[in-house]
This record gives sequence, structure tokens and C-alpha cells, in this order.
Amino acid sequence: MNKFMLNETSYHGAGAIKAIPDEIKNRGFKKVFVTSDPDLVKFGIVKKVTDLLEEAAIDYTLYTDIKANPTIENVKHGVEEFKAAGADCIVTIGGGSAMDTSKAIGIIITNPEFSDVRSLEGVAPTKNPCVPIIAVPTTAGTAAEVTINYVITDVEKKRKFVCVDAHDIPVVAVVDPDMMNSMPAALTAATGMDALTHAIEGYITKGAWELSDMFHIKAIEIIARSLRGAVANTAEGREGMALGQYVAGMGFSNVGLGVDHSMAHTLSAYYDTPHGKACAILLPTIMAYNAEYTGEKYKDIAKAMGVEDVDSMTPEEYRNAAVEAVRKLAEDVGIPTTLKGIVKEEDIDALAADAYADACRPGNPRETTEEDIKALFRSLM
Repeated sequence: MNKFMLNETSYHGAGAIKAIPDEIKNRGFKKVFVTSDPDLVKFGIVKKVTDLLEEAAIDYTLYTDIKANPTIENVKHGVEEFKAAGADCIVTIGGGSAMDTSKAIGIIITNPEFSDVRSLEGVAPTKNPCVPIIAVPTTAGTAAEVTINYVITDVEKKRKFVCVDAHDIPVVAVVDPDMMNSMPAALTAATGMDALTHAIEGYITKGAWELSDMFHIKAIEIIARSLRGAVANTAEGREGMALGQYVAGMGFSNVGLGVDHSMAHTLSAYYDTPHGKACAILLPTIMAYNAEYTGEKYKDIAKAMGVEDVDSMTPEEYRNAAVEAVRKLAEDVGIPTTLKGIVKEEDIDALAADAYADACRPGNPRETTEEDIKALFRSLM
């Protein structure tokens, strides 16, 4: 038996944020806890939403104690502030950091027995849906607005942990490309490649099946044709990436990922490497590592990436073509090709152990050992 979860409602396209006040009122919410990071407040992105709340006379409190890789402390503080605000719903505005923090806050509020944030790691047996969340992404990459996953950093133990909980999915996703057009080119590239990693890993993961395949292969196609334009800040590119990353999220949230994400999580935990950048650097190498364990799926990936004459290729040829198409896209949008200057040799044993223990690793199509992970890290140094 397979289970598939999506938002109750989602809005797409320029101007979609205008639907937020009606969603709040129609659902009977009285006080909103708005979460975002300080930079989005500074650059006026959050104001696009809070102006709508004010015009509709909707009361809200703004919470911005959120880091790029959200920590246990961010979550604990957020829980305290939510209680103090007397709110009954969350509107989260941002990338994965804001949304992941909000999911953890919302889960703990309705499941107080999990107030120890570390207890949420893995598949947490929570009983109650989290505080209702309306999620407004400002990056085209994480798809946290449609997933049942979130990632928190344990600063004390120098690690990230993945939480998987069907109770944390936002009830409403508002995917408005106008909320993304202020992203710098480098962030657009990194988050876009994160979305591509979601789509590719989701397509080849052990849990993949026909329904998830449908989303992932379409997401690869949309991202392949849109990311270069999004980095150049074209309207078509932005709109395409807003949709493509969401479609990828519809799939991978339900079937899992692989060792690329496991390794990327450790890079963020140890070196504060932006998650999307870490995924992107790793992706071509991990694809090559997994190639022989994916049947004919790289043929589909190569076609979706725009490679021509794929049907006339041997398996080795179309697998190489898929990897090279991804490598070329990463190069075109300015992604570094190595981990030089990031990974330290003395950390590799610990990095590999943490990546092996990560919740994403078991979904990888190729059985992976700690020694394999060490070799993959070293191959990129």
C-alpha cells in the first residue's frame, strides 16, 4: 500500500498572495503568527503579505528569530513566542528555514509531549495535526510548503536531523513567483538545483512508484527549461521554477530521497554550507555513483533534461548523457564543481558517519556504506 499526501489547497501564479486574507477569514482564524527571517523583513518581502493582513484588519504577530539553518533554540523560542501571542494559525514566509521552523513550532504547540525538539527526529509518532500553516515560499527550491518533512540543526551536537511527520504539512500553499523575484542569482541557482535534486533523487529512490514518477519527471522537465531564465530573472523563468520546485515537492515528500541529501545535511551542519549549494555540488557525482542501479530511469531523465536522440543510445550512453546534462546546467548557473575549501580531511570520518545515519540515506537506490560516502566526499575535494 502506498500513501500520498498533499496540501488541502494551493494557489499558483503572480498575485497569488492576495488569496491569503480570505483563507484566514474563511477558516475562522483570529490571530496570525507570521514567521520569516530578518533579511526578508529588511528587504520588504514580508511587508507584501503583512500589508494584506492589515488591509483586511487581521491581527498578527511577527516572529523573525530564524537562522538560515534553523536551530533547536530557534524552535524553542518560537514556541514561547507563539504562546505569548495567543495566535491560532501560522503564516510562514520564506525558504525552507522559515517553513521548517514553523512546522516544528506548530507540531510542539499541538503535541506538547514533544517539547524536546530532538524527540521529533525521524518519523515522530505525534497524534495531532500541527497548528494550521499557510506557507508562502520566497525561494524556488525546498518545496517545504508541500512536504511532510523538516530539518533542524542541533548546534550542540553539530548535526542536522530530519523530521518526517504527516501532521506537519501546511494546509495552504501560496506559490507566488512575485515573492521570489528579489532572490539574488546565486541563491536562485542553488535553490533551483536543490529542487532538481529533489526531483532526480525522488525519481530514483527505492520508494518511487508510478504516481510519484509522474510528478518527478515533469518537475525535471520544467526545471531544466526554467532555471537558467530564473537566474537571469526573467518572468518566465521565475514562474517556471516556482511551479517546478512545487511539483518536485509533491513527489519526494511522499517517497523519500537519497544519499545526496544525507551528505548535504552534514555539510550544512558542520560548515553552515547553504543546503541548496551543497546538494548542487554533489548532484552530478552522486548521479554517476548511482547510475548502474537505476534501470532505464536515466533515459527518462536525459529526455526531460533536453538531451536529443536518447532512444538510440546504449544504457551507458544515456546514463552519461543524463549526468552531463545536469553537470552542464549546474555549470551554466554558476554552481561550484568541488568541495574544495569546504570539507576538511580531518572531518571526513565524522561527516560520513553522520551522513550514513541520516534519514534520507536508506532511500538511495544503491546500498551505500560509510566507506562509500568517505570516497564520495574525497572525490570532490
